[in-house]
Amino acid sequence: MTAGAIPFVARAGDSETDAWVQALQQAMPGERVVRFDALSAEERATCTVAVVANPEPADLRQLPALQWVHSVWAGVERLVAELGDTPLKIVRLVDPQLADTMAEAVLAWTLYLHRDMPRYARQQAEAIWQSQPYVPARQRTVGLLGLGALGEAAARRLLTANFQVRGWSRKHKAIEGVTCFAGDDELQPMLAACDILVCLLPLTPQTTGLLNAERLAWLPRGAQLINFARGRIVDNGALRAALDSGHVAHAVLDVFATEPLPPDEWQWKHPAVTVLPHCSGPTDMETAAAVVAGNILPWRESGMPPVSVDVGRGY
Repeated sequence: MTAGAIPFVARAGDSETDAWVQALQQAMPGERVVRFDALSAEERATCTVAVVANPEPADLRQLPALQWVHSVWAGVERLVAELGDTPLKIVRLVDPQLADTMAEAVLAWTLYLHRDMPRYARQQAEAIWQSQPYVPARQRTVGLLGLGALGEAAARRLLTANFQVRGWSRKHKAIEGVTCFAGDDELQPMLAACDILVCLLPLTPQTTGLLNAERLAWLPRGAQLINFARGRIVDNGALRAALDSGHVAHAVLDVFATEPLPPDEWQWKHPAVTVLPHCSGPTDMETAAAVVAGNILPWRESGMPPVSVDVGRGY
């Protein structure tokens, strides 16, 4: 097929645009990768694929020959919401490096909770010298909401640290060493034994507000939560109430409904919350660009785009 330029289309003011263009160009030296705003009118008319980072839909409408877009992020809920009613196919980033980075973060912050680090921080603030009882990892159950590429990598990393691991997904999966649950009927028994719950689900209409007051109450009293998925999966008011009552002992929150988290939001000062600035799973430009190239270059030869997002499911 005739190869047009490949635009990188991002929201206005994205400070990483030029770095992405450079990384993608290095991964595809035979292609011409350019910023969207550097395309000529003639080039815009012939672009058939674009690499995107939460693009303005109006920009994509200026590419009349566009067939599909490749996101440089794993999460695509914004693209689905804005482009789901168009014929454009959406391909999300599935990068083994991202899965490994997220698995590292899941293990790190699970250990943070497992070894009572929030309590020791409070004790230091009050000059209290007191050790807390030690619980071996093999006696601690960690639950994973979401067993996709990120969840499976996290499960394997947790197993190496000797935690008991259980996981929940939309459809049944089999992962060696992991007790797997699936579907609405199996969510309550999955949550009922979790000492630490890690959320790695995609944001879809079905997962929005999934962790509401009823489901948080299914956790054992004193359970702890890590949310590395999307803020709107957890009901904000229900979580605050569960933390205030002590039913949820601590929450590590890396994602929020509004980001950056406004300075007047309650999470900043709540004694049972650790706030992170959406840093658990940063994209590696070099490996992500290689993944994008590995999808675009074969398509140039065959005309068959890679597997795209199921808009109905949202991922």
